[in-house]
Amino acid sequence: MIRLLAQDDKAQCLTFLKQQAAENLFIIGDIEAFGFETDFQRLWGEFDETGKLNAVLLKYYESYIPYGKEPFAAEAFANIMINDDSFKRMSGLKSVCEKVATYLPAYKQKRQMYYAKCTRVDYEVDVPVKLEQATPDDAEALLTFIKQIPEFADSLPTSVEIKRQHLQTGFARAIYVKDEGKIVSSASTTAENSASAMVVGVATLKTHKQKGFASACVARLCSDLIAEGKEPCLFYDNPAAGAIYKRIGFSDIGLWMVYAY
Repeated sequence: MIRLLAQDDKAQCLTFLKQQAAENLFIIGDIEAFGFETDFQRLWGEFDETGKLNAVLLKYYESYIPYGKEPFAAEAFANIMINDDSFKRMSGLKSVCEKVATYLPAYKQKRQMYYAKCTRVDYEVDVPVKLEQATPDDAEALLTFIKQIPEFADSLPTSVEIKRQHLQTGFARAIYVKDEGKIVSSASTTAENSASAMVVGVATLKTHKQKGFASACVARLCSDLIAEGKEPCLFYDNPAAGAIYKRIGFSDIGLWMVYAY
């Protein structure tokens, strides 16, 4: 049976999703932030004959994320998307999305990324610099730093105020290294929830590369998260980048797909 989920389903839903907290980071975060009954977010659940939850489908604006344990009602989830005039995007674990995509129209674009999580930090931090955790007062300095990293040009926060708000609310955090009063390396989180956090914005200025600063920032970030009972996770695009993260303690948990329709 598939039905819309409501606030009364929150405990059961989160217990189910947190069995794989990193894999379900976005669904958990959106439930904790926005609940079940908003004009831009909906959730459906598939239950077996005993009332046990077996799969969840999240709609967030025009995007959907399915998650389920085998076997789950992939065709029924696809039909929910097809009957939504606003549907434009599906993302999620490849093993799940591929089953749903079988019943969807042909996609316009598809992107695949490696998905990894860290349950234990194996990296020994050994850098001759101080690792500092950002406060809301560091928002402008962090944004100034990120603007100097070419690969992040299209993913900047829209304003210092938004960056400051994210740091204030715990939606994000950052660890950084300074040299002569300016940030030269940093690693951040985004989409933090009670069980997991996405590691993003790992970067070092060209003038300070090959010193281990970024790896040290990631290791400290992950150690802090794990100590709080949260699973750090991240996306990466190529095995070379993955090798660096694996030295810190990350291991692959699958592939993450993004389909545009």
